[in-house]
Amino acid sequence: MMRKLKRIFLLSILATGVGLAWLYLEQVDPPAPISVPIIGQVDRIIIEKSARKMTMYQGDKPVREYAVALGFAPDGDKSIQGDGKTPEGIFKIDRRNQNSKYTLSLGIDYPKADDIARARAGGYDPGGDIFIHGQPNKVAEGYKVKGDWTAGCIAVTNPEIREIWNVTPMSTIVEIRS
Repeated sequence: MMRKLKRIFLLSILATGVGLAWLYLEQVDPPAPISVPIIGQVDRIIIEKSARKMTMYQGDKPVREYAVALGFAPDGDKSIQGDGKTPEGIFKIDRRNQNSKYTLSLGIDYPKADDIARARAGGYDPGGDIFIHGQPNKVAEGYKVKGDWTAGCIAVTNPEIREIWNVTPMSTIVEIRS
């Protein structure tokens, strides 16, 4: 009897885990072959929060567009650590992390001096560690987390971050609009 109860308990835990994964993950179609690869490097990235869209530019020419996930409370500009907002403004790529807890990550230089000054005057932490990154390493290839789920970062699929990583040098301009 005890063995049967243990088996039922383990099966219920497994079913709960599978059910929760279904709520938070969605399967991504295999990436279509890129018909026109990006040749060379990009020099500007524009992220439109309201459209959940990121566009990569070479000069004034858009060369690729991606759907993005944002912070879990994306409306408005980031001001306080933990607010779940994605910052707005003009930034630069200032670090690259291939050993991130996400599939690759490109850091942006938030907070800026005025963000730090405002936070210091208000007695709070402005937050930091804002990245463009792929999915969490624990998410199986071919899946992505649903909705806006980051702590303020910009997330894309794993194949997309690999492409972005390959064409985005340090100091690339990143403009994040509302």
